[in-house]
Amino acid sequence: MSQKEHLAWFSGRLPKEWASGPIDVASDREEILVTIPLESPEIGGETSDEDRGLAAEARVDGFRSDTRSQRISIAREAERRFGRKVSWGVRLGEDTYHFRTHAAPAMTRLRMNERRVLDTLVESGAARSRAEALAWCVRLVGKHEAEWLDELRDALGKVDEVRQKRDDD
Repeated sequence: MSQKEHLAWFSGRLPKEWASGPIDVASDREEILVTIPLESPEIGGETSDEDRGLAAEARVDGFRSDTRSQRISIAREAERRFGRKVSWGVRLGEDTYHFRTHAAPAMTRLRMNERRVLDTLVESGAARSRAEALAWCVRLVGKHEAEWLDELRDALGKVDEVRQKRDDD
């Protein structure tokens, strides 16, 4: 089934009162991640960032505990239907909070220089194992992906310009 079908199913299956807007459903071969938008808590008067953070944390924790049994039931139903694990999260304003998500193993072959990068992270204490070091590297790329991909596209554009000049000569 496609991500669009997952979105349709969860949109129809989740209680209306849970979400303050359209839900987001992302999926891969192992997992379906359902992110539910929540309404931000309103706090009267002047509030500090710390107070707003505390109110957001309370809203997220409350939603998580209040909906736990129903989310488990819906997840089991979806897992039977789609053959994938279901994970949950909420979006509150600009912030997204994921509850426990599925960690799937990924096998890869690395050359010595690549293994040295992982081993350096382990030896320095930045990671406990090669697997944790590799996951850290993937998260780092994900965090900077837009910026790095923009830079890569710019560089490729410059390569194309050089090739075009060479071909014109």
